[in-house]
Amino acid sequence: MAEITYREALKRALREEMQRDPTVVIWGEDVVAYAGGGAYGVTSGLAKEFPGRVRDTPIAEEAIIGVGIGAAMGGMRPVCEIMTVNFTLVAWDQIVNHAAKQSHMFNGQIKVPMVIRTPNGHGRTAATHSQNFDAWFAHVPGLKVVAPSTPYDAKGLLKTSIRDDDPVVFLEHLQLYGTRGEVPDEEYLIPIGVSDYKRRGKDVTIVTWGRMTMESLKAARILAEEGIDVEVVDLRTLRPLDLSLALESVHKTNRVIVVEEGWRTAGLGAEIAASLQEMAFNDLDAPIARVAGLEVPMPYARNLERATLPFAEDVIAAVHAMMQKQY
Repeated sequence: MAEITYREALKRALREEMQRDPTVVIWGEDVVAYAGGGAYGVTSGLAKEFPGRVRDTPIAEEAIIGVGIGAAMGGMRPVCEIMTVNFTLVAWDQIVNHAAKQSHMFNGQIKVPMVIRTPNGHGRTAATHSQNFDAWFAHVPGLKVVAPSTPYDAKGLLKTSIRDDDPVVFLEHLQLYGTRGEVPDEEYLIPIGVSDYKRRGKDVTIVTWGRMTMESLKAARILAEEGIDVEVVDLRTLRPLDLSLALESVHKTNRVIVVEEGWRTAGLGAEIAASLQEMAFNDLDAPIARVAGLEVPMPYARNLERATLPFAEDVIAAVHAMMQKQY
């Protein structure tokens, strides 16, 4: 099995779906011109392979999403690339009030089969360009929200997202584009709304997604050397939220830590912790803990940016605190 980058896995998914279905098109800022294909190189070369189906757009995110909604309602399957998740704020009305609601407002007679691909999270671009909005999208009924952590998941979930008849917000963490992993050459799909065990363990359950899956796995390897066996559940999809594996794991470990990169207040970690408490209270030997980013606008300086974000050492500290407390 070939080992490729997260970026290459996404491109293979786009290529395969464009080969399979002529209604799949790609629109976005600089998806053709900039550095051969998109700000992060995901669409590199696709414009040449599929003439007329990969198009650069003006710097007008609201228009990109609005045109995508109309095209999807008309029978196409657009993949709209927004250069960074921060620019989705400009298109928020189109995403929340139109893409998410059309099918429900018209009793399912109208479908909006579009994908909004966008890099999410930090990347040394400061307060207005280095944010994590996964909880915002996951809050909206009518949207599906996907946040893969590995190249394997990125390819399989993007192919499924393109074939889905509902609007899908596909969040690609900036720090994952260069990560590598095994991806099969043959076609495969990963269903939306199905979580995955990324590591088995018996002492503590970590529930997480996206970049924090990688940090949690790093923490688990270090903790294993101390004799602490951590289980890592990767949600992969944030709406619909599949907590079945998390519940199964809590039943075994009796301890849970929810790990997210975004702000703690009203974050997705709060929703997950409350849900697990409601469904698995009798299995818990300790209060559910949370690891999250600091609640400040992102600073630009590298050391200050790092100080606001959770990493493996923060997960390790949370596990130590939970294991040492007596309840």
